[in-house]
Amino acid sequence: RHWLAGVYPEFAVPYFIYDVYAMFLCHRQRALVKGHQLAPPPSLRASLGTYLRKDLMMVLHHVAMVFACYPVTAFWREGKGDFFLGCLLMAELSTPFVCLGKVLILFHLQHTTLHKLNAVVLLVTFFFCRLLLFPYLYWAYGRQRGLSLLAVVPALPLTHNMAAAALLAPQIYWFVLIARGTWRLFSSSPRPRQPP
Repeated sequence: RHWLAGVYPEFAVPYFIYDVYAMFLCHRQRALVKGHQLAPPPSLRASLGTYLRKDLMMVLHHVAMVFACYPVTAFWREGKGDFFLGCLLMAELSTPFVCLGKVLILFHLQHTTLHKLNAVVLLVTFFFCRLLLFPYLYWAYGRQRGLSLLAVVPALPLTHNMAAAALLAPQIYWFVLIARGTWRLFSSSPRPRQPP
């Protein structure tokens, strides 16, 4: 049993709760300053509604991590599966590049070489650490049990396959968005810099 497998879920829950709240505050602040100075500020309920419409997938991801993944990792796995948990935690290797991209856009640096380099690194890390992770986990399990990759799916309980599919689905959605954004970044003609 690796100590980090027990500690990280305890750290992750407050992070996910804070992150949803921080994203909401950023959304609300953006709405207040984005050309709406003369209009009355939106109500908390209206802000929450637009936030959920805009970022529902991300909010659902965070809620699922707190209410589904945390109980599984902290209580139900009974100390088993550290390797698989560690592999799933590797998905977070792409997160700094997501954040850096948002920071670069915030500072109007989306037309820089650094932004393009970050987009490529994000695309690659997301692909390997979030998409290829699932076939790798199935392959590793099959190797441990002496099964071919195709024999792993029927050998696992349905709940395991459904959980993997539920975790993989948003990753595919986000990867498509990231790939589209990267494609647009490299296919659009560079705009001239605006004078300060």
